[in-house]
Amino acid sequence: MSTKQKVLQVLENRKGDHISGEELAKALGISRNSVWKAINSLRSEGYKLEAVPNRGYCLLEDNDIISEQSVHKHLKNDDFFRLTVMERVDSTNSVLKQLAERGEQEGCVVIANEQTSGKGRMGRSFYSPPGSGVYISLLLRPKLSAADSLLITTAAAVAVSRAIEDITGRKTAIKWVNDIYCGGKKVCGILTEASVDFESGTLSYAVLGIGINIADPDGGFPKELEHIATSIYAGEPYSSEIRSKLSASVLDNFLEIYIQLHTKSFMNEYRKRSFVIGKEIYIISPNAREEALVLGIDDDARLIVKTSDGEIKTLSSGEISIREKKA
Repeated sequence: MSTKQKVLQVLENRKGDHISGEELAKALGISRNSVWKAINSLRSEGYKLEAVPNRGYCLLEDNDIISEQSVHKHLKNDDFFRLTVMERVDSTNSVLKQLAERGEQEGCVVIANEQTSGKGRMGRSFYSPPGSGVYISLLLRPKLSAADSLLITTAAAVAVSRAIEDITGRKTAIKWVNDIYCGGKKVCGILTEASVDFESGTLSYAVLGIGINIADPDGGFPKELEHIATSIYAGEPYSSEIRSKLSASVLDNFLEIYIQLHTKSFMNEYRKRSFVIGKEIYIISPNAREEALVLGIDDDARLIVKTSDGEIKTLSSGEISIREKKA
C-alpha cells in the first residue's frame, strides 16, 4: 500500500473528523512532509479535504469518490476480498478474466467508476456512465460443473437484492435470471462468465459481473433504455457513501450465500423475490417469440414453463419478457 493509500485509509476511517499532520505521520511511521504530499495528491484526484490550523486535515462527508479504502471500511469479510478500484475501464469482467488467466486467486475484486464497453447478457452492452453507478467484478474458483454455473448468477441476484434493500431501503424484485428491478424498471444487471476445464467438466474459474444504477446519469438514460432502465434513487438525493456501502454489502451478502452454494438453500429466497412466477411471458429466441406461462423455478435455477400448446419444459438460459395483458 502506498503512502497516499495509507493516508486515505486513516482519513476514510475518521471521515468528518480532523486529524493533525503530526498524528498522521506518527500513526503511519512517515514524515510530515510525506503526509503533506499525500494530501496534495488526494486533492488533485478530486478528494474534498479541509485543512484547519491547529486541528489538522479532514476528509469531508460529501466526498463521493469510491476507493479501496472507502469500500474496505464497510466490509465485514475483508480477509476474503482483495479490492482494486479503477476510475475507467473497458469492462471490469474483461480486466478480471485476464487476471484469472494469469492465475489470480479467488476473491479478487475489480470495481470501476465507469465502463466504456460494459458487458450484458446475449452479447449486449451494459450502459455504464461515470459517477452514477457502481460496476463490480469478482473472481471465483468454485468446485462446480458447468451445468451448475447458473447458481452463481442467481445467488448474486439474491445478494444484490438484499444489499439494495439493506442499504437504501428500496424494495427490489428479480426478473429471471439476472435482472434486479425497482419500481418496475431494471436497476441492476448480472453477468457470469466462466472458463470450463473440458477434461473434468468443471469450472476453471468464474467471473461474476454486477452493474448497479444508483443515480440517473447526466442527461438521462439513452432513448432505447428509457422504458427499461432506472436508477435506485431516480433523481432523489442520496448519501455520498452509498456506492461504497452498497459495494461492500453486495460482496458480503454474496459471500454468505457462496460458502454454502451447494445447499441451494438461497433458492427459496430467489423464488420469493421473483416477479415472473405465475406470469404470462414470451420466450425470446433470435427468430421467434413463444408464448408461455411461468409455473415456477426449480432448485437448479431453471425456469419451469407451460407453452401455449400445453408442453411443460425447463429453461436454463435465454431471454424472456412479460406479456402485457390486452385492455
